[in-house]
Amino acid sequence: MLVGEQPGDREDRAGEPFVGPAGALLDRALTTAGIDREEVYLTNAVKHFRFEERGKRRIHRSPAIGHVQACAPWLDAELSAVDPAVIVCLGATAARAVLGRPARVGEERGRLQPARGRAALVTVHPSAVLRTRDAASRDSAFDELVRDLRTAAEAARETG
Repeated sequence: MLVGEQPGDREDRAGEPFVGPAGALLDRALTTAGIDREEVYLTNAVKHFRFEERGKRRIHRSPAIGHVQACAPWLDAELSAVDPAVIVCLGATAARAVLGRPARVGEERGRLQPARGRAALVTVHPSAVLRTRDAASRDSAFDELVRDLRTAAEAARETG
């Protein structure tokens, strides 16, 4: 199971998670890691798109802790229904929702830790990779995301 922050503008309009630019990058990272997207459950910690309007555009605003808490019953229900071997937290908001505490991605990324009776792994959100300015840093950030996804996949195979 991969848990993101919240839907983006495209995801909100489509009613599907990870169908925008971050989703395209995630698809590429999953493929590179040898993971079939069809075998991964994708969701978000916060179920609604928090934004501010700027002209005709809806600009992303990070969800507040109250939004994470309000959406927790939905995430809990998904975890119960899917019963994943490993939960990949894409970004700090997802990590907070899954781990039940604040988490710093830079400090916790790439290592398996217990959460909700299973293994969880914190990594960057694909949108953070997209926001990386120079090509070399973006390539490195992508490679690190792929490495983290491989770690999660290996752990899932070992438990499943």
